[in-house]
Amino acid sequence: MSYADYFAARREEQLGELKEWLAIPSISALSAHKPDIAAAARWLADSLTRAGMEHVAIRETNGNPIVYADHLHAPGKPTLLIYGHYDVQPVDPLHLWSSPPFEPAVRDGKLYARGATDDKGQLFLHVKAVEALLQEDRRLPVNIKFCIEGEEEISGKSLPEFLVANQELLAADAVVISDSSLLEKGKPSICTGLRGLCSLEVTVATAKTDLHSGLYGGAVPNSLHALVELLASLHDEQGRVAVEGFYEGVPELSELEKADLASYNPDERQLAADLGLDALYGEAGFSFTERTGARPTLELNGVYGGFQGEGTKTVIPKEAHAKITCRLVGTQDPQKTLDRVEAHLRKHLPTGAKLTVKQGERALAFSCDPTHPLLQLAADAYADVYGTRAVFTKDGGSIPVVATFASVLAAPVVMMGFGLPDENLHAPDEHLNLDNFDKGLLTIVRYLQKAGQGA
Repeated sequence: MSYADYFAARREEQLGELKEWLAIPSISALSAHKPDIAAAARWLADSLTRAGMEHVAIRETNGNPIVYADHLHAPGKPTLLIYGHYDVQPVDPLHLWSSPPFEPAVRDGKLYARGATDDKGQLFLHVKAVEALLQEDRRLPVNIKFCIEGEEEISGKSLPEFLVANQELLAADAVVISDSSLLEKGKPSICTGLRGLCSLEVTVATAKTDLHSGLYGGAVPNSLHALVELLASLHDEQGRVAVEGFYEGVPELSELEKADLASYNPDERQLAADLGLDALYGEAGFSFTERTGARPTLELNGVYGGFQGEGTKTVIPKEAHAKITCRLVGTQDPQKTLDRVEAHLRKHLPTGAKLTVKQGERALAFSCDPTHPLLQLAADAYADVYGTRAVFTKDGGSIPVVATFASVLAAPVVMMGFGLPDENLHAPDEHLNLDNFDKGLLTIVRYLQKAGQGA
């Protein structure tokens, strides 16, 4: 029996299993769902056991448990470590869901539920691909390990600590992650670069209390004016970040990288129109794809202060606030970047204002060599199933654990996504296109076969 026939014969049964898992509301951000986190981990462990994996264990941590399993009976063949997460995002606003988020429903060839694409649905493909190989061939063409966590959606610390403490247990020739998407329908991609991240919160204070704008206006510093002036100093007129030393560690794009990025750069005029914009914006001299995948940024995520209610209240606010994040590339250091931004803010603080800075998240950028054989074989596997070879991309988002895996295990990371950009991950009506469910199963089987043959 071909693997296409194998999966076709079991499609409804496997979708039923996935629906069971999706029905567990394993929301890591809400403490009330702690029992559901445990239930989702147990469900996964049971599924891995049924699939034929060995040494299946729920490893307790200081946070949510990590599910481990392995099957190591392919001497001389590569070892692949499969990573994913069984926790999901909160579901608010609930009224915007077309069907209850934890009552999985299939409509128009799409499976709707929280976690359908991020990440239970994509992770489930790996479990079933391994199960199929063991049932049909009675062996795996490579050695497989699973390391599945329950804190990805809250940037938990348990997995990084687990990786450092269990490097020998988790040692692998490559880490395989399916927690991303195709470029668009029918166009697979493999991400070889993710931007790092750092964040900070800024408070600018002036007087000890809000002041009447009629009695004091024009004679005392205004915290909102000071904050706006301060924030405006962070960029120059060409869209470059004006913080001294900010671009240290940013690599120049090679001609090959420019060509790769240009191959999937969108029509920028059409993109602007689709977004309801008159024009795009960004660092001068770079395309949209270069700006969002290969260049660092400094963005204001929130600016607030003073009177926010209906109508008018004539006050001079005593304080104003801003939330700032930076996306990082290359070898930019998150801590140095935070310190440099803070130093810039202090240097440019207007007269009469006081500054408080709270530094937040820190995550390194990730990059790997697309010429590595295990990445090339993944692109070939997509070509076998989708009829189009995967292109290698650099994505603008940040997945801190990817850089952690690459650095701690010193292994390439193969990001084989089977979602689509419009599947509403983190939003109401999250879903997974079942065409990619079907093709994802076959692509993973082909990849494991190719990885075994290419050893």
